[in-house]
Amino acid sequence: MYATRVSRGLESSEASVRLRAALAVGTNPDSQLVDTLIERCAVEPEFSVREMLTWALLRHPPALTVAKLTAELHSERAQARSQALHTLSKIGDRRAWPAITRALLTDADGEVARSAWRAAVALVPFGAEPELAAVLSTQLGRGGREMQLSLSRALIALGEVVMPILRAAMADLDPRVRTHAVATQRLMQDPDAGFEFAIEAAKRVVALGPTGTKG
Repeated sequence: MYATRVSRGLESSEASVRLRAALAVGTNPDSQLVDTLIERCAVEPEFSVREMLTWALLRHPPALTVAKLTAELHSERAQARSQALHTLSKIGDRRAWPAITRALLTDADGEVARSAWRAAVALVPFGAEPELAAVLSTQLGRGGREMQLSLSRALIALGEVVMPILRAAMADLDPRVRTHAVATQRLMQDPDAGFEFAIEAAKRVVALGPTGTKG
């Protein structure tokens, strides 16, 4: 039986076998396997296989996947949450928007938070951008370069509504927050500059004090 054979393949100890099984489901979608795909996303250790699992889910109608994926956002397993968010961002069905909670946007797990930022930007309905930007701004200064770049990209994707929030963050007591806010503003104004350049320039601005943020 096709579904049984594919399910076994997805549980193989060989990553190449799991990859082929996920490819098979995407090539020949089967509603019976949606639950299996989602369950596998929560535990799959290989990035390439997880991406194929996401692709396989995208090949099924949102009516079959969105509700099940949003249910995963309550999982205690961080990978289940982050992968569900990643898949929802790819599906782009705004019915999932109410499930993108503040708790997810500020999740203690970095990968979950980053996935939530991307999903939120992809799904935010018109008019809700300022509220989303306000929540995202609470994460300024968090983590290392990759995480900060992810947040900057999410904020920039929201457009001009983030500018007042960034300006307010430039007066924050935490120098990491101030630096990240300045870097995000600079990257928004000059996308070709690159994040590293923006961060280094922002550090110099912050070091100069309040006068350095003018202009």
